[in-house]
Amino acid sequence: MKQATERANRTHPVRLVAVSKTKPVEALQEAYDAGQRVFGENYVQEMLDKAPALPGDVQWHFIGHLQSNKVKAVIEGVPSLAMVETVDSAKLADKLNKVLEGVSGRTGPLAVMVQVNTSGEESKYGVEPADCVALAKHIAQNCPKLRLAGLMTIGMPDYSSRPENFTCLAACRDAVAAELGLAPDSLELSMGMSGDFEQAIEMGSTNVRVGSTIFGAREYKPKSPPASPKK
Repeated sequence: MKQATERANRTHPVRLVAVSKTKPVEALQEAYDAGQRVFGENYVQEMLDKAPALPGDVQWHFIGHLQSNKVKAVIEGVPSLAMVETVDSAKLADKLNKVLEGVSGRTGPLAVMVQVNTSGEESKYGVEPADCVALAKHIAQNCPKLRLAGLMTIGMPDYSSRPENFTCLAACRDAVAAELGLAPDSLELSMGMSGDFEQAIEMGSTNVRVGSTIFGAREYKPKSPPASPKK
């Protein structure tokens, strides 16, 4: 990350989000002990299980698809939730804002990113690039408990990204900044994962989400075989 930042002649450090889905708390604690403070989870239940087991100064980023019916659980259950990177509808933004209005103890608005589907894949969540300005404007104007931090993309079907995915997100960021009267650099770009984070940094990413390069390949529990029919 440092080398990629230097190659791009950038001065501001890039945030590393350690993506820890399916990994045990012990692995996260090891990363914490090495100095990592920002962790990303894709599933609400995993974040709810892990957050209480780690030190309170961990900053949690939610980076998976967030269903409206899970918003209350993650807001109330993870006081150190620092960012939701995957806001892809006005409905979700409104739900987050409404739940936050009823929560005490949080200081300041919750940072959120607009997730943009830069690959055009129907299987990917996120707004179409043409719709990102409208959603960003809705958050900025109608959701006082949220702070628009930037934009996020996943990329291609295999979770890799191509240069056009990165340039598309940067163009969306510029369009949002122009509409809201902001400096483009005031909005973050969350793009780049284990296979392409260096290229993403060179193309302007401020937030990379790296899992397997840190923790190793993910270990998914095998599905139970179907029960034998009764004789």
